[in-house]
Amino acid sequence: ATMWESEGLQTFGIVLIVCASLKLLHLLGLISFSEDSVEDELELSAVRHRPEALEQLEAQTRFSRKELQILYRGFKNECPSGVVNEDTFKEIYAQFFPQGDASTYAHFLFNAFDTDHNDSVSFEDFVMGLSILLRGTVQEKLNWAFNLYDINKDGYITKEEMFDIIKSIYDMMGKCTYPMLKEETPRQHVEIFFQKMDKNRDGVVTIDEFIDCCQNDENIMRSMQLFENVI
Repeated sequence: ATMWESEGLQTFGIVLIVCASLKLLHLLGLISFSEDSVEDELELSAVRHRPEALEQLEAQTRFSRKELQILYRGFKNECPSGVVNEDTFKEIYAQFFPQGDASTYAHFLFNAFDTDHNDSVSFEDFVMGLSILLRGTVQEKLNWAFNLYDINKDGYITKEEMFDIIKSIYDMMGKCTYPMLKEETPRQHVEIFFQKMDKNRDGVVTIDEFIDCCQNDENIMRSMQLFENVI
């Protein structure tokens, strides 16, 4: 008997993407809003001297000026250089998932946040991703999830790419989470779900197939709403 239905597995993967962003927020100390107006003004002036002005980020995201100030303060506090590298992501996930190996999942997640592929995540990259995950429309969140699964960024998800992501999630959760899990179980689940997604049976999943399948899955739609307006 399998522990997960194939739908459950995919739902789990997508929920975990959102959870992962919250783990990052928590670590950066960003989910704790203070009302220190003097500090806020100082932060505001600091942000103005950044390459992308606060006004621009306010226009591009679903965060208010006040929220952006607080996010920036936390980000700069934890990342004085103003950027996060892949090793930082790996350290964060190693702390939150000590029972497993989170390095591969952290690698994939880092690549999803690093939209300009320059091997670092800036405050702008971070906030743009966060805005989608926490406050984006269902379509935007699914686009973001598709981008995570599309490891080589060629516009298609292959069965191997889906397997690599799902396997990285199992590895991160660790053996104690799934003590009875057989070695072949992740691949079996991917097989079932890939068949469901790949409507025209051409061996790859397009963005339209991915979104269509997820939107028709009640579990996934419910999970998408769980994290709205966390901050």
